[in-house]
Amino acid sequence: MIYGAAGYTGRLMTQAARDAGLQPVLAGRDEAKLAAMAEALGLGYRAASLHEPERLEASLRDVRAVLHAAGPFAHTAAAMVGACLRTGTHYLDISGEVAVFEALARRDAEARRRRIMIMPGVGFDVVPSDCLAAHVARRLPRATHLALGVSGLVFTTRGSAKTIVEEAGRGVMVRRDGAIVAVPCGVLERRFDFGDGPRASLAMSWGDVAAAYYTTGIPNVGVYFEATPTLRSMLTASRYGGPLLRTALSQALLKAYADFLPSGPTAAQRAAARTVIVAEAEDGRGHRVCSRLRAPEAYAFTGASGAAVARCVLNGDFEVGFQTPARVYGADFILSFAGVAREDLQ
Repeated sequence: MIYGAAGYTGRLMTQAARDAGLQPVLAGRDEAKLAAMAEALGLGYRAASLHEPERLEASLRDVRAVLHAAGPFAHTAAAMVGACLRTGTHYLDISGEVAVFEALARRDAEARRRRIMIMPGVGFDVVPSDCLAAHVARRLPRATHLALGVSGLVFTTRGSAKTIVEEAGRGVMVRRDGAIVAVPCGVLERRFDFGDGPRASLAMSWGDVAAAYYTTGIPNVGVYFEATPTLRSMLTASRYGGPLLRTALSQALLKAYADFLPSGPTAAQRAAARTVIVAEAEDGRGHRVCSRLRAPEAYAFTGASGAAVARCVLNGDFEVGFQTPARVYGADFILSFAGVAREDLQ
């Protein structure tokens, strides 16, 4: 089942799932949109709100795995995971929210008792970066520090924009000595070579702050985005205007503005864009390794990777409990996707 199938990313995953030979059940809260989409694609659908636990559970009774695509996941993941635990359904989502990863990690014991897998981050957040983190950890097994740089995130959907709005003024999450801590926005800066020389990058809250720790065991993790003028402006506003941005009125206005944004990049824009991720690992003894990964545009990749992980689960390739993509499917899982290339750097 794809929950949130009528949304921008849900549609991409639905198409990718069909291309992979799957026949997903479409689900979400808007029955009219689901019915129209299901009729056009020749698929079944089930309408159920996350606020209707009995109806949600009923929709999952005969479902082996749900691919949850309706964010912000800080508000939606708990309800869907709860329903999956009660029905014995494997849970996958495309979250990149650090707090969501940590909350789901705390449900590991429940998932093991129910013999299901809980795996957040099966989209661009965090499959490529998680696999690259696992790769550099494999190259430097005693690494104590991991830094990930990301370039090419030039588009956003309405749903992603609303998640960004909710994070405004919260600070940036990093992992230090195994614990997640918040630092002021725009303070941590690092340079990464994305392929055309070192470029300034700024620390951001990203799912790998949680996921990479569970995948590699490296206790110090930071994630950085290439410091475009827009990103610098956003972080400056978040740092100095945080209290104002977090008021109910500001949140309502910003989310209303997000509703007027384009639903997401066009097919042509997705095809033309590329992303680059750099992973650097150090062991504190002077040893350092660095690897770079080139991948398709983020939303295009999310469609493909979400469907690919779902197919693995349906084929019996899963591990019970809370899991991360590279911990289950390995560092080289990313190389199975079209348009991906990895290189080790000096």
